[in-house]
Amino acid sequence: MIYTVPLRPTAAQSLTCPIAGLQCQIWLRQLATGLYLDLTADTIPLLRGIICQNATDLIRNPASLLPGRLYFSDTQGHDDPVFSGLGSRFLLHYEDDTS
Repeated sequence: MIYTVPLRPTAAQSLTCPIAGLQCQIWLRQLATGLYLDLTADTIPLLRGIICQNATDLIRNPASLLPGRLYFSDTQGHDDPVFSGLGSRFLLHYEDDTS
């Protein structure tokens, strides 16, 4: 199953959403060098300062609390995400391992 995380086109945002049965907090921020993500699941920090790239799995630890894939997709090409297209051109997906 693929879940699309609802995002807004703002340069910095924080949101809480359920992913894989865990309460996850995602923080995104646009810097001059790219879009970066922090992820906390049930108060446990999983990712800190990860650069967001198109079609690249953000969760690279097989022992992570989140067993699936978290990644951005570009609906209009192959560019890395930037804040102005979040939620429309650039989508953040979580794909459960059971798919």
